[in-house]
Amino acid sequence: MAHTTVYVGCTVPQLLKGASRIFPSHSALGVLRHSSFYYCTVNGTIKSKRKMDHLERTANNFRQEVITQAKVCGITDESETVKRLRLAIANKDFTFKAGQWVDFFIPGVSVVGGFSICSSPGLLEREGILELAVKHTVHPPAHWVHTECTLDSEVALRVGGDFFFDPQPGDSPVNLVLIAGGVGINPLFSILLHIADLHGYQEGKGNGYKLGTVKLYYSAKNTSELLFKKNILGLMNTFPGKITCCFHVTQQRSQICKELQPHVTEGRISEKDLEKHVSNNTSWYICGPPPMIESISKLLSNIGVPGNRVFFEKWW
Repeated sequence: MAHTTVYVGCTVPQLLKGASRIFPSHSALGVLRHSSFYYCTVNGTIKSKRKMDHLERTANNFRQEVITQAKVCGITDESETVKRLRLAIANKDFTFKAGQWVDFFIPGVSVVGGFSICSSPGLLEREGILELAVKHTVHPPAHWVHTECTLDSEVALRVGGDFFFDPQPGDSPVNLVLIAGGVGINPLFSILLHIADLHGYQEGKGNGYKLGTVKLYYSAKNTSELLFKKNILGLMNTFPGKITCCFHVTQQRSQICKELQPHVTEGRISEKDLEKHVSNNTSWYICGPPPMIESISKLLSNIGVPGNRVFFEKWW
């Protein structure tokens, strides 16, 4: 999920003040109810008449009522333009599903951000940590992350979103095809990490989870803009045959490193790439720029993928 602009009727200090259960003001709720646009949908038509703000765009999505305080405990450069934040969450009742996003409240900044979570629910459960990968833009929350955010900076978070993968013990296994464009990898990386956690948990305890295979197709301009690539290669090595990935680059100018070469294809994700995965027990998750989602959705329809098996989330 990319960075959008929203002004709410209550100030950030008010949101942060006091207990962890804080509810938005009536004016903020009015903004939430204003739009009938579905940000995440299944087999929907994607049309954008104007650039809506984050709360408008996500008005009909699920949203938790709890706003939780968080402290920055780690900042790294994921690429030249993307910073990865580690946030310590003190509230033990804070939860999310792999693929969801957070409303991002910053003290002293009246603009509320919306960023997809790129870590797994398991990391939160084990260590009380949530991660975000934020691309540098002029959008105030993103600009703050890149220019003012430091270790121990305090923010507040609220989880939302209907785009997620949350299998339960006893569910029939499904194969997943994850298709990412640019920083649209964030929620899909969260899903990938969650599946890796479930594989590890399954092997350790035999807990009843039945998991299919996962194939990630990830497209970016060049290999330097492929986020989490070392982590993804590590997952493929740890779970051979269960998790696989094909990176696509469209404007590569430099030599591709030997470690990545076997997994990189130059050119866009094509019908030929995807048609081999069509089956009755495959679900498709797509996240990226709207034109990419429109193109991939049309391609999937052309190769016979039922619309109710395709899930997508736009960033903008």
